[in-house]
Amino acid sequence: MAAVQLMCARLGLVTGRGLAGVLRRAYPRWVLWGACLLLIVANMFNIGADLGGMAEATEMMTGVNSLYWTPLYTLLLLALLVWSSYRVIARLFKWLTLVLFAYIVAAFLAHPDWHAVVLATVVPHMEWSSGFLATFVGILGTTISPYLFFWQASQEVEHERGQGRRTVAQRHGATDAELQAARTDVLTGMAFSNVGMFFIILTTAATLHVHGHYEITTAREAAEALRPLAGNGAYLLFTLGLIGTGMLAVPVLAGSAAYAVAEAQAWRGALDDPLRLAPGFYGVIAVAMLIGLALDYVGFNAVQMLFWSAVLNGVLAPPLIVLVVLLTSNPAIMGTRASSPLLRAFGWATAVIMTAAGIGMLVTL
Repeated sequence: MAAVQLMCARLGLVTGRGLAGVLRRAYPRWVLWGACLLLIVANMFNIGADLGGMAEATEMMTGVNSLYWTPLYTLLLLALLVWSSYRVIARLFKWLTLVLFAYIVAAFLAHPDWHAVVLATVVPHMEWSSGFLATFVGILGTTISPYLFFWQASQEVEHERGQGRRTVAQRHGATDAELQAARTDVLTGMAFSNVGMFFIILTTAATLHVHGHYEITTAREAAEALRPLAGNGAYLLFTLGLIGTGMLAVPVLAGSAAYAVAEAQAWRGALDDPLRLAPGFYGVIAVAMLIGLALDYVGFNAVQMLFWSAVLNGVLAPPLIVLVVLLTSNPAIMGTRASSPLLRAFGWATAVIMTAAGIGMLVTL
């Protein structure tokens, strides 16, 4: 995960363009739009899943049907994206993601069998079954996700624009200090995300699974994992965490789709641009969120949709990883900043493992 994200960050820093912008210049249009299509399909379901999850968690707390909350969250996020900026949203809601650290505390309060925990952590376990492989693909897909590839590269470009480098020529190339800062940022972020994921899995196993809850179908059931820490406040804590992460995830999902299409079409587009200067960019954001909203009214269960959107990400990510590795290994694109043999090895290994897992899941299904 860290290797793939680091390659995307380096691509944005060195070329001064987002991933789709580089693809447009390096490959035929069918490759460019094939990559964009993989991203857009995955993001539509992700947006619907996150909106549905936020709405269902709010219904759990208020008793008001989630179908009323979903359009309200959609309109709120659209308004913030169009008339504010993602940075404002991040400042408003990033603190809510600290709720995820509650899973670390809850894991210890649940008093799991630590010998079994350590053993299961360091000894690989595989099953040739559809349930196991679907979960494996989902875990890979929810961490190594297509939208993160596009978002990472584009945000490096956004950062440089914020420093006054408005043209590609001004942004082209990267210093050792910039690459080192990106490396520190990516490694730190990926480490925290995986620690969080580890304890969410551990807490769920130590609370729900040991009491016979093998399938979660509602937000209320998922919230029960936090009961050892929060007691009756578990529902509130879970709701705050899901709303906070959703508020950050949906703009990234819609924004990455908009970056990809805008770069593919050579449109102007950035989250700091006003609507009048980037109508196509914001149009993509609006359409992406409205399609995601529509999926919530098809009748999919919100929790199942969250799971299967992760599985979809896991299936669609490998072709994009291959493109990222090829682009960042090409001296004609990266100059002397081409990916190291170690980065390339991690990238290829990730693509192979995710492809094999996806094929195994489809075969067992």
